[in-house]
Amino acid sequence: MKILVIGSGGREHALAWRLIQSPRASKVFVSPGNAGTSLEDGIENVPLSEIDDLIDFVISEKIDMTIVGPEAPLSEGIVDAFKARELMIFGPVAAAAQLESSKDFAKQFMADHDIPTAEYSTFTAPTEAHKYISAKGAPIVVKADGLAAGKGVVVAMTEQEAHEAVDMMLVDNGMGVAGAKVVIEEFLIGEEASFIVMIDGEHILPLATSQDHKRLLNNDKGPNTGGMGAYSPAPIVTPELHDKAMKDVIEPVLNGMKEAGTPFIGFLYAGLMIAPDQTMKVLEFNCRLGDPETQPIMMRLKSDLVTLVEHALTGTLNEVEPNWDQRTALGVVLAAKGYPQSPRKGDIITIPPKDNADVHVFHAGTALIDDQLVTSGGRVLCVTAIGDNAIQARELALEASNRISFADKQYRTDIGYRVIKN
Repeated sequence: MKILVIGSGGREHALAWRLIQSPRASKVFVSPGNAGTSLEDGIENVPLSEIDDLIDFVISEKIDMTIVGPEAPLSEGIVDAFKARELMIFGPVAAAAQLESSKDFAKQFMADHDIPTAEYSTFTAPTEAHKYISAKGAPIVVKADGLAAGKGVVVAMTEQEAHEAVDMMLVDNGMGVAGAKVVIEEFLIGEEASFIVMIDGEHILPLATSQDHKRLLNNDKGPNTGGMGAYSPAPIVTPELHDKAMKDVIEPVLNGMKEAGTPFIGFLYAGLMIAPDQTMKVLEFNCRLGDPETQPIMMRLKSDLVTLVEHALTGTLNEVEPNWDQRTALGVVLAAKGYPQSPRKGDIITIPPKDNADVHVFHAGTALIDDQLVTSGGRVLCVTAIGDNAIQARELALEASNRISFADKQYRTDIGYRVIKN
């Protein structure tokens, strides 16, 4: 089979890496891909981004299935366009993808379907937003309604921070169209977990649990990022909480989307906040795999990913059960200087030859210029390792991270701290 993966980040590198290991995959294309995907055996980058060009490529190359990695093409209707040409593509249609592309849509959907989430209100007028903040106090959370590449959330610990976030989005247009409307919601206390499933419109297949680390610096300090590392499994998601997430969160999405006439087909990510009393609320939905959660999840997946996606595309996910490596996988993101505000590009990267099968370096913001590997984005690499426990996995990942060099690299050394008590 020939497979196309849409995207250019670490998530797409991890997907392509796992897909090409299938005996059923003859070739995996990634569009546009990155330096890492171009260096993998059996994987080829395709420098295309327009939906019509991708459709032409799929038809001419006789691609058997396409998997969409990032959120932007989903919101732009790539799945709708492919389906109109009867091409096999895994991801939700644009109407269903509003669960991610519009925070206001998602909050209203959760309210309509009794999915537990934080109290909120939506604003387009800064005056009303400021009044709401003054009435509610801090801490409080200000979110850009639209897609903002993981940077549209301000967790304001003071009222002043919240007011500044509103002005940045609604007055100064700091988030562009994404911030033309803001959702302001209550600050939740607890521990976050990433709950990711595959849905075929009728059936749900849960993937391994994981936990992301959003803040730039150790001890969850510094600005929010797209994610500085992750590990899988996440022990905070007990079997009881797993069942509750399925019943109270995922199944209502499945049923609500069917009722709306837009059955959900694709990966669905529920960001959960688990309170100390074990109650659970949804922070956000993503209509695709998380990044960097995908990297440790793919390290643990032992089943044939091609087969799983094929079942999802034919409505038969109830006939398969994924097989997982019982060890712990953990990924450490190496970020460029200036990330997340203004990452520097063009720094030369040196990665030693691979010498451990339990470690894999997934690329994100990388490029090859004149055969020289350089930084080309904020999150540059995700060094992912698998070990008998989180301690061993982190030691392997950090050891490999220390051997990789580029100027002023940033990374956390405490990924997994919630399960590594030291």
